[in-house]
Amino acid sequence: MAKAKPDPNVPPRPTKGGDKGVVREYVEAIGIALAVALLLRFFVIEAFKIPSGSMIETLNIGDFIFVNKLSYRAEIPYSLLWWRFPGGGTTLGEWDEPDQGDIVVFRWPRDQTTDYIKRMVAVAGQTVEVRRNELFIDGEKLARSFEKSVTYHDQRCNEMKGRQYTERIGDKEYSVILGRGGGAYQNFGPIKVKPDHLFAMGDNRDNSSDSREWGQVPVHFVKGRALFVWLSIDPCADLAGRVRLSRIGTPVR
Repeated sequence: MAKAKPDPNVPPRPTKGGDKGVVREYVEAIGIALAVALLLRFFVIEAFKIPSGSMIETLNIGDFIFVNKLSYRAEIPYSLLWWRFPGGGTTLGEWDEPDQGDIVVFRWPRDQTTDYIKRMVAVAGQTVEVRRNELFIDGEKLARSFEKSVTYHDQRCNEMKGRQYTERIGDKEYSVILGRGGGAYQNFGPIKVKPDHLFAMGDNRDNSSDSREWGQVPVHFVKGRALFVWLSIDPCADLAGRVRLSRIGTPVR
């Protein structure tokens, strides 16, 4: 007796347990994707949001940036959602240190569950001094030139006025903002940077909580170097102008 041939227009019936197999494949794929994402976030690259104006004009309030966590070293993540990992912060490998002028994210020396971002203006062994709002490193005044008067908003959307300058450290050139009335630390130091430490300052010099206030940054507190802005939201703008399209992709220098 000849066997009937299957009708090509009729889809095959699923085998027993087929649906469970598909679900299992999806669960495994999602699990692998989450594991890879967590590994990248913990050890390779991490996203940060800028909450204050201490780095204006370089970084604006509402900028979202990526940080390269392998720029200088690798460590066991210090915490996750304010839960401290066992051995968190332990260095796994170290191959470089921040240079003068680098913008880095680091654990705040007063509370290591809080991350700060600043420019490293001096490294171990160098002497930092501020005289009438001019920055001196090892007794030499950094080159600085006036650019323009500026108006910006602080984190409470209050209008602030200042003077924008171009400052230079070695081959790095960047903008700094000085307030019209001068800040609490327009005169500071001299102070020598300790071994295995860095001296951090904000580019918005008179509106920055930095090493002049809470001390030097241990090198092993550094989490990584800022890369570029991937999104920017202006919290003080109306809805139509909330997204700063011109800042997307801006490198952090």
